[in-house]
Amino acid sequence: MRKWGIIITLFYALIVVGLLFPVIALLAMDYGPFAKEVLKSIGWVYGFLGSWILFAIVLSGQAILLFLSVDTSFKRRKPRAHIAFSCIAASMLTALLTFAVILSLDAAIKNATFVEQYLDSAVRVLGFCAFLWLLWGILFYLYLRNSTDVTTRLISWLLKGSVLELLIAIPSHVIVRRRDDCTAPAVTSFGIVTGIAVMLLCFGPSVLLLYKKRMDAYGARNVK
Repeated sequence: MRKWGIIITLFYALIVVGLLFPVIALLAMDYGPFAKEVLKSIGWVYGFLGSWILFAIVLSGQAILLFLSVDTSFKRRKPRAHIAFSCIAASMLTALLTFAVILSLDAAIKNATFVEQYLDSAVRVLGFCAFLWLLWGILFYLYLRNSTDVTTRLISWLLKGSVLELLIAIPSHVIVRRRDDCTAPAVTSFGIVTGIAVMLLCFGPSVLLLYKKRMDAYGARNVK
């Protein structure tokens, strides 16, 4: 299962870098001379530091949920830190979804000033994201500390959260496109791709958990 976890993680990384990054460009670009604008927009996305921060967040979340929660066959006992690390990963991804929702709503609401007033510098953005991360981490830990099925519940929450985020980001993108805003489509496209990335992320751990349950069932039959 460890090898399958590595394969799934690498495949997910290729999807994010090879497919979702260009999606950001296609959603945010101005539809002038099409071929020229596509290449220009895609180059901008790959050269933008924020794209790689998004990539690092979702890939690390995928790896943590896979290897700490599923691939424990090489250890005799599950370490106590598993629930903490799982909550850290899930809260990080949920904080990312929450941040994307706030950005999308701010872009869609005409004359909204939340981002301009409170997120006008990199320090404030990082501080706000850290606050969301800590808040969601505490909530997840308090909710799941006595649970025996932490990973399944976290994946379920992430999947629901990504769907809800897309239900906000997509209409927001349509609104800013119709208003012909200059930079807002880049913000809402970030929200759309974030929701898709987290949604796809959920399927990796889900597949391995399903596979593990099936193998455990076969093992129990053989014992009998």
